[in-house]
Amino acid sequence: MYTKRFPNNPILGPDKDNDWEAQAVFNGCPVKDDDGNYHLVYRAQSYEKIHNGVRMEVSTIGHTMSDDPKSFNGERTQLIYPEHDWEAFGCEDPRVTKIGDTYYIIYTALSDYPHSPSGIKLGVALTKDFKTIDAKYQVTHFNSKAMALFSEKIDGKYWAILTMNTDTPPVRIAVASFDNIEQLWDKKYWDKWQENIDAHTIHLQRSLEDHIEIGAPPVKTDQGWILLYAYIRGYGTDHPVFGIDAALLKSDNPRRVIGRTSKPLTTPQENYELHGMFPNIIFPSGALLEEDTLRLYYGAADCSVAIVDFSAKELLERVRHRKCEDFVGDDAKPVQLERFEGNPIIEPNPAHKWEEKYTLNPTAIRFEDKTYILYRAQDDDDTSYVALAVAPDGFHIEEKFDQPIYSPRVPEEVRHEPGFSGCEDARITRMTVDGNDRFYMCYTAYNGHDHARVAFTSISADDFRARNWQAWTLPQIISQPDEFDKNSCLVEEKINDKFLFFHRLRNDIWIDSVDSLDFEKDSDGNVRNYLRGKILMSPRKETWDSVRIGIAGPPIKIDTGEWVLIYHAISEYDGMYRLGAALLDLEKGEVVSRLPYPILTPEADYEHEGLRPGTVFSCGQVIIDDMLFVYYGGADQVTCAASMDFSCLVDALQENKD
Repeated sequence: MYTKRFPNNPILGPDKDNDWEAQAVFNGCPVKDDDGNYHLVYRAQSYEKIHNGVRMEVSTIGHTMSDDPKSFNGERTQLIYPEHDWEAFGCEDPRVTKIGDTYYIIYTALSDYPHSPSGIKLGVALTKDFKTIDAKYQVTHFNSKAMALFSEKIDGKYWAILTMNTDTPPVRIAVASFDNIEQLWDKKYWDKWQENIDAHTIHLQRSLEDHIEIGAPPVKTDQGWILLYAYIRGYGTDHPVFGIDAALLKSDNPRRVIGRTSKPLTTPQENYELHGMFPNIIFPSGALLEEDTLRLYYGAADCSVAIVDFSAKELLERVRHRKCEDFVGDDAKPVQLERFEGNPIIEPNPAHKWEEKYTLNPTAIRFEDKTYILYRAQDDDDTSYVALAVAPDGFHIEEKFDQPIYSPRVPEEVRHEPGFSGCEDARITRMTVDGNDRFYMCYTAYNGHDHARVAFTSISADDFRARNWQAWTLPQIISQPDEFDKNSCLVEEKINDKFLFFHRLRNDIWIDSVDSLDFEKDSDGNVRNYLRGKILMSPRKETWDSVRIGIAGPPIKIDTGEWVLIYHAISEYDGMYRLGAALLDLEKGEVVSRLPYPILTPEADYEHEGLRPGTVFSCGQVIIDDMLFVYYGGADQVTCAASMDFSCLVDALQENKD
């Protein structure tokens, strides 16, 4: 992709003649006025001095202007400086947006020293001419930084994007919309907004060990809003890597990410980026789009302002979310799941506390001509339960229960304070063992403190039919205590005279065989023979399943004696969860065919609007008259269904054999 740093970088540095900007000048944000002039607001930092009774370096906001967006040699003035208690110890990192005849400069306001999370908030200054500040307001009352307004109304509302919990991880990128611009600084608005923070969050982190922060104000294009942001890999380690990433937000709904980069657009490499007050740092802070040039302004080593140009056309192509057909070679037509037009089929229900927040990641089983959909239900405390709905035809819910059919019971899945915990992402199998017809369920047990582990329980077919949910056996915890282990199921028949389990360790799908479903235990009741086994499938480089894979539902046996496995995977290209298919020889423990493309990619709104946008995540499927019904969680929020001719999928897998 075309990337060119300006040869005369940095374009702005400290001015020793101005004490307020004598030490550093960085994180500049430009805006163009109606006369064709370019205004640049930037963070200026003094050397240590006595300020409000303490010795400290003071950040304020400077301004300069030019008719050339790459050269600012004119007068520089101190535009914004501490005046109120909520900004008493500094004003940092401005983002400027023009709306109507007013420029809104949003900046980080520091209210205490030494700086603490509770003292790091946001403020806004209004000006029409960059000479006089007409008004200043405190915007947020919680830990937050790096807010920018969108440059035009969307669906009749003003929109902003911000970074919250920057100093109290996990950090969040979130959006807010306002009926009128005055709501931007209305505390009552923000108090209400925080009550439903998950609905406003945009998920861009690839790992909780990484840090993200809004960079430039979003840039409007004909394909959506380009968001350039700071992505710091390994933020809490001794060797963090500061990079600049990009995402594409939907034009009429900025909450929805429709594309993102998989790798940094650029990282520190020039001398002025590698050496300075804080070495090895580049931090995006402003952007201009002129024809095909997207010009990014950034802070270099927290010492100066620099610019780098990208091709907007090439950038948009790079961030584009890939569809199933993008991964198909030789012009072959991919087989695809078709979404049910009535999706989502199960949604959160505020009338039931235990499922008022999310209903997701369903497993399913066909029993006595009905499809039983066991889905994960989550309450406002983020405790997960297993709930049940019945759909005779596979799509339309006929019956839904008023209580969970399975709840957390053992220490490995019980948490005594709010936070993610409980019984997650079940997979169910029916099997007759020693003459007993039973349903066996594997699920993820998580207590919010220890590693997530595989739990294993069962119930007789008679009790299942009678809805006697108290008859579930006490779960056995069958995976290692010192490793995260998920995505497990029992295969519906013995393989080589042994019971076969699937599970996921790290990024791979594993299989393991055991002689008995009554796992051997020590004197303390702990399982001796924890699941391990061998790797069956791993991610493939540079394709849609390149980061992490795990099973969807239990595999399906076909006439050849082989098994069809639906699986989910994360792509390095965009971080989305997709579904794919493989054909297995379980007697040999081998993959005999694996489609090169996904069979379902997040595209619908309900797959992009939720706790984790860009997600289709399945834990089960059934077959009705050769029609494959796959049940999945959309955006970690709702339960959905999709279908295809099973024989078409089998044919595609057979044709794909090496």
